[in-house]
Amino acid sequence: MSESPQGTAGTLTVQELDVESLLTRLEAGLRQEIAQRGIDHPAMIGIRTGGAWIAERLAARLGIKEPLGLLNISFYRDDFSQVGIQPRVGPSTLPFRVEGRDILLIDDVLHTGRTIRAALNEIFDYGRPAQVVLGVLIERNGRQIPIQADRIGLRIALTPNQRIKLTGPRPLCLVVHEV
Repeated sequence: MSESPQGTAGTLTVQELDVESLLTRLEAGLRQEIAQRGIDHPAMIGIRTGGAWIAERLAARLGIKEPLGLLNISFYRDDFSQVGIQPRVGPSTLPFRVEGRDILLIDDVLHTGRTIRAALNEIFDYGRPAQVVLGVLIERNGRQIPIQADRIGLRIALTPNQRIKLTGPRPLCLVVHEV
């Protein structure tokens, strides 16, 4: 494994991906980030659907007191023609005040950066948070927008015709497929 700026989160082959161990790495990284930034009572937001599944588990592990926020960023995306609208995804729910809050934003896979950009746009429509910490289970190559996660479970390199997807919610599994 190689050392990353977010801690030990090297590049592994697809056969070595274990969601539980990646969740443990991400949890440890987020705990460290929370301590370094002096965050006392963060609110957590998961991006539907995979990010929401990850956030649900992390919120319990981290002892987040607030109800979990869920984002449906479909209408904030700038690439509808390429990815299309996900019609079965539910509405956004942020059951807490965003203004001035420390937010932990969680997603399953960071690829192009467009999903995170859309999520940040939507969060700021609810108010201006004090700060946003981005945690992702998988960070892969192929960035199109200069967005970087603060903490990751794993960094992986895939070919341009490969996609990685989290399936679930129970059990959570990572699947790599060709497009």
